[in-house]
Amino acid sequence: MAMKYIKRQPPVRSRSKTLDILDKVINGLVEGNEKISITLVARAAGVTPGLIHNTYPAVAERIRVLMGKSVRAQCDSKHQALMAEKEKNRVLRAENDLLLEDLARIASVNQRLLFEIAELKAAGSGAVISISSKPRR
Repeated sequence: MAMKYIKRQPPVRSRSKTLDILDKVINGLVEGNEKISITLVARAAGVTPGLIHNTYPAVAERIRVLMGKSVRAQCDSKHQALMAEKEKNRVLRAENDLLLEDLARIASVNQRLLFEIAELKAAGSGAVISISSKPRR
């Protein structure tokens, strides 16, 4: 006896039914004073978070506002963080420039001291007579 398999079709959803379901889920979470996020709403409504983001941007924005993170607030927050990081970067670059100047000065002093050490070693061994422009006492 051959068995026949019946291919099940996914339930047909209408945009208005999905919006109603999303609204009911959001209202239920708000009334229950529960944590709310796009992922939680999507899971409770039986849809994907991508569907909310892409098909129902007004619903996504409503959820963000309820979360305290409207798109504008997010942009402002990120802009302020970027400006703070740029200021830190500017300060660090200025400090780096000063350190590079100090390094060049110290390298010059170091080189001069190496020459003086070599001259003193040579003079101490008697191999070289030092002629100095400074009068000796």
